[in-house]
Amino acid sequence: MNPGSITAQGVQTGFKVTAGTPPVMTVPDTGIPPVFPAGKVRLSSSFEVEPSVAGADHSGYVVEGDALYARYYNLNEGTDVTTRIGGGWTNFTALEVAHFEQGKAFHSNGYGLRNDGTLFRWTVGTGWRSTGSASGFASVKTMALISKTATYDTFLANTRGGALYTIRIPVSSPMKPIVTKVRAGTWQGFETMVAQKCGNYGTLLLGIDKDTGSGYLYAVGHANGTSTVINSLGKVNGTFPDPVYFRWGPVFYLDPLNGD
Repeated sequence: MNPGSITAQGVQTGFKVTAGTPPVMTVPDTGIPPVFPAGKVRLSSSFEVEPSVAGADHSGYVVEGDALYARYYNLNEGTDVTTRIGGGWTNFTALEVAHFEQGKAFHSNGYGLRNDGTLFRWTVGTGWRSTGSASGFASVKTMALISKTATYDTFLANTRGGALYTIRIPVSSPMKPIVTKVRAGTWQGFETMVAQKCGNYGTLLLGIDKDTGSGYLYAVGHANGTSTVINSLGKVNGTFPDPVYFRWGPVFYLDPLNGD
């Protein structure tokens, strides 16, 4: 899997975690300069990487302080664009964007979790247009996107009490999330989770405990409530000291997630 981070200095990193016993983290020495203001980024969506004539295009969304920004850069081309989307993000604790395209089916949905337990959804285009919200998520600690389909997006979320749930969100309106328990306890230690496709039906899940700077890798089968198979692959070598973590992915139409 290909997680990334944003350091306190504003550097956007990328590294590889390979499933094994134990899992192995490989950190390339890329020498990338800071691309964000030091100490400003609080939240990040997944970032997409697309090869170009010169280097690669990088694009995604971050929250800096109270504002949401779209970020696009290509260091080889000297392209560097930051676009402010809007304010009001001070009390948000999670951010993600789910892009899906297959044939004529397409959606680009932004999601944000506010600290009062309200989960918001927007249609992402030239701007962000609200398409609904749902309450009842105050206990959620962190969430990771595990599925994108023509009809729904699904997150895997842990709670402060230790439970693990899937949150399936149909793309239809009004917004009506479907919450299903996966595990009753022991998952409260992770402040961040990053997920990536594994095989035809599963997910590699990286859980990061920021209190200890540790990461743990899991192979998660296709979501099926409490019958979901979860195999612990162990503690990842290395440390996780950065304030923000996210997932690197290819362009959205080449980025299947099929955990649910």
